Amino acid sequence: MKTFNKRGDKGETSLLYGGRVAKSHPRCEAYGTIDEAVSALGLARALTTKERVSDIIYTLQQDLFIVGAELATADHHKLEARNRVVTAEMVERLESLIDAFEQEMEMPRLFIIPGNSPSSAALDLARTIIRRAERRVVALKHENKVPNERVLEYLNRLADLIFTLARYEETE
Repeated sequence: MKTFNKRGDKGETSLLYGGRVAKSHPRCEAYGTIDEAVSALGLARALTTKERVSDIIYTLQQDLFIVGAELATADHHKLEARNRVVTAEMVERLESLIDAFEQEMEMPRLFIIPGNSPSSAALDLARTIIRRAERRVVALKHENKVPNERVLEYLNRLADLIFTLARYEETE
């Protein structure tokens, strides 16, 4: 498979299951920001020395492919993508992880200045990218382009979990 195909040279890109939009389309902004978050989480995973955190981050990266796929699917192709959707179980898994970590450590009550460790700083960067993705998805939702309410719930909980993981990374 070739790395380039020249179909995007005029500023358009293909959506999953068909259709083309401008690369500046709000849908592309949303799933592109998800892609950034996947990469930032990859950096955090490469920097952590805690296998537990690494395993969780890897799972989150896989989940974000589902989020990105859902955002990259045009409305009239949602039926074809029914197996690639954010579910209530995915959101609940994040909530359970947050609860488990909060049982193990004291969460800070003040604002955090990132940078206490390379891995926590990378997680904080990923968290801010996910918050930006969340804002992009809210904009799409206002245009009725995100029928699955779970996408926003997932991103909101995900940012909370990543904040929690960053604080965990700062523990001994």
